[in-house]
Amino acid sequence: MKKQFFKMLSRLNKKILPSYTKQELDLRKASKVQMAIIGWKLWVTKNTLD
Repeated sequence: MKKQFFKMLSRLNKKILPSYTKQELDLRKASKVQMAIIGWKLWVTKNTLD
């Protein structure tokens, strides 16, 4: 159940949230909001793969 929830959340993130990799964002110049989005996506991805 948990893994299925995170897979659905991951698909939703991919559609809604921006991809900073494609934008070639420099992490040293990222704003706090951008860093929060990166952290959120990382957390969701980690829980999806567990």
